[in-house]
Amino acid sequence: MNEAYVKQDIKNGIATIEFFHPAHNSLPGDLLAKLANTITKAGNNEEAKVIILKSGGDRTFCAGASFNELININDAETGKRFFSGFANVINAMRKCPKFIIGRIQGKTVGGGVGLASATDYCMASKFAAIKLSELNVGIGPFVVGPAVERKLGISGFSQIAIDANSFYEAEWAKQKGLYNQVYNTVEELDEAVQKFAENLCKYNPEAMKEMKKVFWNGTEDWDDLLAERAIISGRLVLSDFTKKTLKRFE
Repeated sequence: MNEAYVKQDIKNGIATIEFFHPAHNSLPGDLLAKLANTITKAGNNEEAKVIILKSGGDRTFCAGASFNELININDAETGKRFFSGFANVINAMRKCPKFIIGRIQGKTVGGGVGLASATDYCMASKFAAIKLSELNVGIGPFVVGPAVERKLGISGFSQIAIDANSFYEAEWAKQKGLYNQVYNTVEELDEAVQKFAENLCKYNPEAMKEMKKVFWNGTEDWDDLLAERAIISGRLVLSDFTKKTLKRFE
């Protein structure tokens, strides 16, 4: 697989949304926009009763934002637009009236941790370690922070945000509340995700819609909050510290 994509399949009430990028499923701006739009459309599609969010390949769920785009940011407006990409996806997931099941098959970094955190029920393989690496390059996990903190609590969020060099194992993420279930193999994960989604399809759609509102109560300000956080990251990426750090990775 060499072509990046976002695709959707709806079967028996289950909408499966899959994204892929050859660079470890990192997400450039155009893919993030497609992903947000696809989630919104699935939420409005009466054929879909529940949504599965997954990525292609078997090694990495999501490596975060596109590094190539990151190093080419040269003004504040471009920076804000770049960091708003994950904000738009998280807000689309938050507003979606359907439950979103996360299928996390492998390691996930930065913005990918934000996506996992914004799912309503997250299932992972034992290979799905997580890392917030943003401080390593002179910025911080500002945009995904509210979603990650909502699942891990301020203690867990601050731990992985400050310890930006370390991967935290899937079992740690489960203990902290990010992952609801962890499986030994990707095959077991896929089987469990499918069965779980099929069971959810038996529930009253109106009841699930109302429960989703309850679960996300208190996040109504996230459109503004995540936009403000994108501005902070957009400013920091232009700092001398970050520019010098990024040059090491070119």
